[in-house]
Amino acid sequence: MSANILAIFYLISGVLFILALRGLSSPETSRQGNLFGILGMAIAITVTVLSAGNFSSGFLYLIIFLLIGGSIGAFIAFKIPMTAMPELVAGFHSLVGLAAVFVAISAFLNPEVFNLGNPGNIKIASLIEMSLGAAIGAITFTGSIIAFLKLRGIMSGSPITFLGQHYLNLFLGILLIGLIFYLCRTQVDTWFWTIIIISFLVGILLIIPIGGADMPVVISMLNSYSGWAAAGIGFTLENSALIITGALVGSSGAILSYIMCKGMNRSFFNVILGGWGSTDQSTSNQSKEQKPVKNGNADDAAFLMKNASSVIIVPGYGMAVAQAQHALREMVDALKKNGVKVTYAIHPVAGRMPGHMNVLLAEANVPYDEVFELEEINNDFANCDVAYVIGANDVTNPVAKTDPQSPIYGMPILDVEKSKSVLFVKRSLSPGYAGIDNDLFYRDNTLMLFADAKKMTEEIIKNL
Repeated sequence: MSANILAIFYLISGVLFILALRGLSSPETSRQGNLFGILGMAIAITVTVLSAGNFSSGFLYLIIFLLIGGSIGAFIAFKIPMTAMPELVAGFHSLVGLAAVFVAISAFLNPEVFNLGNPGNIKIASLIEMSLGAAIGAITFTGSIIAFLKLRGIMSGSPITFLGQHYLNLFLGILLIGLIFYLCRTQVDTWFWTIIIISFLVGILLIIPIGGADMPVVISMLNSYSGWAAAGIGFTLENSALIITGALVGSSGAILSYIMCKGMNRSFFNVILGGWGSTDQSTSNQSKEQKPVKNGNADDAAFLMKNASSVIIVPGYGMAVAQAQHALREMVDALKKNGVKVTYAIHPVAGRMPGHMNVLLAEANVPYDEVFELEEINNDFANCDVAYVIGANDVTNPVAKTDPQSPIYGMPILDVEKSKSVLFVKRSLSPGYAGIDNDLFYRDNTLMLFADAKKMTEEIIKNL
């Protein structure tokens, strides 16, 4: 395949990737965006494989490995529950980072194959590219593994910190830059391996101080890292499709992380440098657990909602765990028949990853014009008769506005407590993912509905 034809196909795939991002920016066009992305990647992989032009046994192995990897990915995608999607994304990000490391190692050990020179005499620009690609890839790999462990519950979601942690990260970052510079001067393989090992360590140290409540931003950040790693390797391989794809993933992930940080009143630079996390925990958790709460049932909830003029639904991770989105849609339809105005309020980090709640509601065919983000609907809670909170914990916690010692202090929350009545569906009074008690449980206008989210919603439907 000629270079011109290859460039044309790479250009087509790049355009499709851009259209995919454009489509994913809106729920109405997200399916079409996914199709564009799939088609673009299929074209890029096909032409890359065909451009090799060497149909030897090695080529056959390549096809076999592609089929094996694709089959495993498809199997996991079909079998994975929606509730486990965040940790799946984190796990797949780790593979992208590891792939970047392996390609960089291959290019360093066999530069002549990639037209980069000879061992000990590699082009300086290529050395910089493969070093950065390997470093970012290694950071992405171990960082994503830590995020996966936290999201899976294998590792505690609480921040893990120690004295001098940030200074150690700063030292290792400066050391990496120095090692890359020294590698370019000496081209000794010892320094290349040292760069990779230190980068693996940096990935761990960057993510462990980040608390569980901030995991959605971490996922977005690691997505950005994986993109930049791919772009760096793309320059090494002189593969325009890889450069375009990596740059799009890296820049879009960075922009999304910035938007989420801004929405949560966090520092973007603290996030990317692993400084986002706090060892402080609210000291009032134990005492609040002893406070009495108002305990209700499905009949109470049905009575309040069918006699309300407006109801705001606040979905959270509890809804995802119980797979209650379809029952919720049925309940809303029943309320609408009674003349009740119903809307949905979505916090930017509700669930475990960006857009988690939006995807679940779309799966239940909830009309897009009924779903509002925090900035659009937060003022409506003051005029709302009933707020139905279905498993959303940290994003509704008033201590974010009142307790400077809280790990979520300063994070914008949904002003659910301003509603005339709050119906809070939860299995127990256990704290949310951030590990802190929710002050909303004990408010005079809150009625706790202790039950599985799906079962409680179905019981409410029977009483409407």
